[in-house]
Amino acid sequence: MPQRKAPQKLYQSRLDEGILKPDPAQQRAVKSLERLYWELVEISEHSAACRGWRAIKEKIPFLNTAPGPARGLYMYGGVGRGKSMLMDLFYDCLPNSIPKRRVHFHAFMLELHDYHHARRNSADVCEGMDGILPLFAERIVERARVLCFDEFHVTDVADAMILGRLFRHLFERGVVVVATSNWEPDRLYEGGLQRDRFLPFIALLKEKMEVLYLDSSTDYRTKFLAQEGTYFWPLGHETMRHANTVFNGLTDNALPDTDMLEVKGRTIRVDAVARGVARFSFAQLCEQPHGAEDYLEITNNYHTVFVEGVPTLGYDRRNEAKRLMILIDTLYEAGTKLVMTADALPDELYRGHDYAFEFKRTVSRLQEMQSAEYLRRG
Repeated sequence: MPQRKAPQKLYQSRLDEGILKPDPAQQRAVKSLERLYWELVEISEHSAACRGWRAIKEKIPFLNTAPGPARGLYMYGGVGRGKSMLMDLFYDCLPNSIPKRRVHFHAFMLELHDYHHARRNSADVCEGMDGILPLFAERIVERARVLCFDEFHVTDVADAMILGRLFRHLFERGVVVVATSNWEPDRLYEGGLQRDRFLPFIALLKEKMEVLYLDSSTDYRTKFLAQEGTYFWPLGHETMRHANTVFNGLTDNALPDTDMLEVKGRTIRVDAVARGVARFSFAQLCEQPHGAEDYLEITNNYHTVFVEGVPTLGYDRRNEAKRLMILIDTLYEAGTKLVMTADALPDELYRGHDYAFEFKRTVSRLQEMQSAEYLRRG
């Protein structure tokens, strides 16, 4: 039997090649992923043996001794500690015999709501959410037995109220969950409406998943941003190349997905998002009738935001200038990391008169948001 490419072996090979640097916190996480990997392999091999010997399994004792359910893993810690990288390493190690899926948690919940909407609008279907959840869980199980969630976070009251029921259906069907989050379980949905109804879900997570704090002292994303820079000008091919390099570096060259944010009936489309990093154009965010609530929703979902193609703004573009000021204020107050491509340096972006005084604060914040001190903010 060929030797398996288990997480510890793959992690060590990347250390040996210099791709990764030694990190005690990451190494502790790899041990937990190694444990889960072998539990899943044992379950998979037992299931395969049972299928192959079903006709005579009564005569073979070991086939009647099923391994216990695998316990998932919930990794949490600050941004840039390597949580997503480690989850991807584990995901890549899993053999093809184990159906698996990796998905951003926000996208997964949108998928659930879309499924609910489609079922509700069917003429011959009248289930409510309680009727939909087991059907959705069955649909997930048909495609994957291991679910890897990136950026696990709960801010929406509707999501909070159904998560416990949804995950209980998944766990009852043998789905194993691996998740990364910036929040420890006990702080999920902190301060949210009707949070007492959310607490059983937290208890369920802690029962079905090992909780591991990735307390690395190194913020690899911040270090990378400080080295590469976050503000690129003037607009052109070279500036775009720099922006692409930074995006790929922050996301470990992950294939980006699209996303949709909903704010009181308004939709914000995200054309490229990966590992909590989202790319927007200036036209998307500042030429459309967006406001502080829209920008706040962005900060709630992504830790790093690209705003690309910012032009110089004169009197004829005072509405766009106003939205840009609100956007930068919102990102700054949230501590969101900003990568910007622009036609000029911050103090030369606005050439009108209406907001000449107010824009000075925007200039100051754009300059501060490039500093190492700001990039270290949580």
